[in-house]
Amino acid sequence: MKAAVQALGYPADKLEIIIGQLVNLLRHGEPVRMSKRTGEMVTLDELLEEVGRDAVRFFFLMRSTDSPLDFDIELAKEQSNENPVYYVQYAHARISSIVRFAEAEDIDLSGDIDYRRLETEPELDLIRKLAEWPEVLERAARQRALHPLTAYAQELAAAFHFFYTKCRVVTEDKELSTARMALCDATRTVLRGVLTVLGVAAPERM
Repeated sequence: MKAAVQALGYPADKLEIIIGQLVNLLRHGEPVRMSKRTGEMVTLDELLEEVGRDAVRFFFLMRSTDSPLDFDIELAKEQSNENPVYYVQYAHARISSIVRFAEAEDIDLSGDIDYRRLETEPELDLIRKLAEWPEVLERAARQRALHPLTAYAQELAAAFHFFYTKCRVVTEDKELSTARMALCDATRTVLRGVLTVLGVAAPERM
């Protein structure tokens, strides 16, 4: 293959082949039995049709290529916090809903924002998690590995959900509302960025 790359006029060292480990399909925690002899198997097309592209991509990228992957088909279809891709996408959709509500309340993010108002632990935890994004992305690129991104997406979603349960975003305090809204918007931007790199949709509504 390197010779073919060279024949096309590209440096041979530009071709890098990463071989992944086996994928074990599960249903409700039990292995899906497949057999070459009897022709019983689940194709990738069938898996895509059953659980959807986003779930397949996210689940496949959750493990290092050095490690086998246990893919629970039923979990990938769940609309619950137990399903990691649903959990992350729901965080993005929830923030989008907050943004729409804030716009209806005339909260303007184009002016000066006093970020000093963000001083509770849930707010600071979310800010710290957002600050990790550039380093996480660089490390993933350097290692030729995407599982750090899926892990980060879940951690960021968890930090946002915790913030959301503890801190009311739109309050009678306009200054505080604006600062919290800006934090939500930054979180949405980063979540969308992570999902875009992974090739997974970032829904506005769910």
